[in-house]
Amino acid sequence: MASVETAAEHERILREIESTDTNCIGPTLRSVYDGQEHGLFMEKLDARIRNHDREIEKMCNHHFQGFVDSITELLKVRGEAQKLKSQVIETNVRLQEDGKVLIGSMEELKQCRVQQRNIATTVDKLAHCLPVLEMYSRLQEQMRAKRYYPALRTLEQLEHTCLPRAGQYRFCSIMAENIPKLRMHIRETAMTQLRDFLESIRKHSDKIGETAIKQAQLQRSLDSAVTLQPRALIGRRGRKEAAVTESSGEGGSPLSEQDSGILDVEDEEEEDVPGAQDLVDFSPVYRCLHIYTVLGLRDVFENYYRKQRRKQARLVLQPHSNMHETLEGYRRYFNQIVGFFVVEDHILHTTQGLVNRAYVEELWELALSKIVAALRTHSSYCDDPDLVLDLKNLIVLFADTLQGYGFPVSQLFDMLLEMREQYGEILLKRWNLTFRQILDQDNFSPIPVSTEQEYRQYTSQFPLQDPELEKLSFPKKLPFSEFVPKAYCQLKEFIYACLKYSEDLHLSSTEIDDMIRKSTNLLLTRTLSNCLQYAIKKKNVGLAELVQVIINTTHLEQSCHFLEEFITNITNVPPETANATKLYGTATFKDARHAAEAEIYTSLNAKIDQFLQLADYDWMSAAQSSGGLTTSDYLVDLITFLRSTFSVFTNLPGMPVEHATLPGKVAQTACMSACKHISTSLMQLLLDPEVRQISIGALHQLNVDLKECESFARASPVAGFQGDTLLLAFSDLRQDEGDEQEECRPRPVQEGGQRPTEAHRRRHQTATQPHRAASRLNGAS
Repeated sequence: MASVETAAEHERILREIESTDTNCIGPTLRSVYDGQEHGLFMEKLDARIRNHDREIEKMCNHHFQGFVDSITELLKVRGEAQKLKSQVIETNVRLQEDGKVLIGSMEELKQCRVQQRNIATTVDKLAHCLPVLEMYSRLQEQMRAKRYYPALRTLEQLEHTCLPRAGQYRFCSIMAENIPKLRMHIRETAMTQLRDFLESIRKHSDKIGETAIKQAQLQRSLDSAVTLQPRALIGRRGRKEAAVTESSGEGGSPLSEQDSGILDVEDEEEEDVPGAQDLVDFSPVYRCLHIYTVLGLRDVFENYYRKQRRKQARLVLQPHSNMHETLEGYRRYFNQIVGFFVVEDHILHTTQGLVNRAYVEELWELALSKIVAALRTHSSYCDDPDLVLDLKNLIVLFADTLQGYGFPVSQLFDMLLEMREQYGEILLKRWNLTFRQILDQDNFSPIPVSTEQEYRQYTSQFPLQDPELEKLSFPKKLPFSEFVPKAYCQLKEFIYACLKYSEDLHLSSTEIDDMIRKSTNLLLTRTLSNCLQYAIKKKNVGLAELVQVIINTTHLEQSCHFLEEFITNITNVPPETANATKLYGTATFKDARHAAEAEIYTSLNAKIDQFLQLADYDWMSAAQSSGGLTTSDYLVDLITFLRSTFSVFTNLPGMPVEHATLPGKVAQTACMSACKHISTSLMQLLLDPEVRQISIGALHQLNVDLKECESFARASPVAGFQGDTLLLAFSDLRQDEGDEQEECRPRPVQEGGQRPTEAHRRRHQTATQPHRAASRLNGAS
């Protein structure tokens, strides 16, 4: 029963699907999948689809033959239609060819008749209007010749004299109507020429600026002590003559159309470089100004000119995005700006009121702020000190050129003082790399010299003053390594680089001296200090290299007063000046020396630890006679290493005592530190918690090793110790060893099977004795 109902339901759903819009089929299908017989439904749906396919196929088979017949008839009709179309096209072509001759003849006849009628009418009318036509012809000739001022006079005569006499003719009314148009045409043509002029000076601004800067540079090189005269270069020649010509032209006609605004060039032979008037024709702006003045539109012209020049100024002042990459980018930028303001200065002094001083100063204030902002932005990207120095020289030349035209440039020099800090930072970065390279290439060995020439070569690079060394015969060795003369030369090169930037900045000698000393202090305390720390902390730095670092820094420290004298000589500022900055680079070399000393102590102790790791005592070895025991191999190697090491330390600078040079405190401290470290390490071997029992034989072996250490201490590997001061480093170890030997003897057993614990307490107490012994040794030394 359920299957019958399910089949009926599926049949209903299929009928609903066939008769319902597909947009509403969703609920119907949902009812199928809500049930449990959707598989059976799919079978019925497939069967229904197959039935419909068979019906569609039957219908197509029934109508197929009629469809084929219709297509066949349509193809027959298409052929006939194509033939008809070809015949129509052919007929139309023949008709067009046959009508061409007739149409041409008709057009020629029409033109001939029109010409005959026009000629007759014209001859009749010209007999009455020749004066007007002659005047108009003259006007057209003047317009073609671009002589717009005479054209304006002809227009005035034609309007007020000739046309009223000619009578009421149409062409007369047309001429009268065209007179305002001609005036407008003259106005627009003059404005077009002005636009061409503006475009021309926009293109030539770079060349004009380049010429002005070259002339300023030439003038400064000829006589740097003479102050540049305002506007002494481009635009100077003939300003007065041009102004006189312009003023005389406003009340009447100028001498000639081409002479309007042309500058006098009578001083051409005196100028080696062409001026702005030789690069740009200023006549269009003078002509346009005169025409607008005659038309009563001078204010319109002035406003337009100033507006366009402001727009050009904004374009000129907009730097290129990659301007900072090369000096040529900055040069083009400066040339355009100089060219723009040279033209404005020329216009200011050759016209009356087109631009005034307030307008030019306003433009310059706008330009100055944008120039300073652009230079600050782009110069901040630069990391090449040579490029910064070239840029500074270019800015100085740019400022001097514009200052020669009367523009204030104090802000540019203030910005150069700001750039000086950036230049100093860039120099510090470059010299940091230079010092690193010198340190990496240095062999940290005294410089051997075999001839007098070599000796003088090094002493010319570094101020070495050592009479004792000079007395020695060749070959001999300088106390320092190659780093010292190279670093000293680089310090002087840095000072020269700082001095180059200070040139032409209108600074006093005291200011230059102060700047150089401050920059040199930064180089010593920051850059050179970091490089020395880098060399000291670098991996695989041996004790000999650290000793040489101490010697190098000592000589560099002694050369600081020579650097001060060097700065004094190039700045001519005496060192006793009240506000003079002192070189405090001495602290840099002291800090580096202290760091090297600390590294020596650390490295020496680490090396000692490597030898002590080879110590392999048999704490339960049998007792032997003292004559049969020898010093442990590791200790023999350690003592040999220490002797060779402390022989290197004798090169360290010390204090002159009785015509001999004693090793400095560094060698003494290193020797004492090494002995203390050996004593402490051996004591730690005795007190190691893992060593639970020690035989008398092991103590005898340790005693032999200790005697070897004491023998080393008595030999004074480093001179300067008083008495047995160095032996005190092993006194606690000797005491502790005696206690151990005493403890190894049989003692009565107390209750509970425990031995007396006094020796154990002393053993724990001796663990802290190395520190007390070290303090006593320091006091003794």
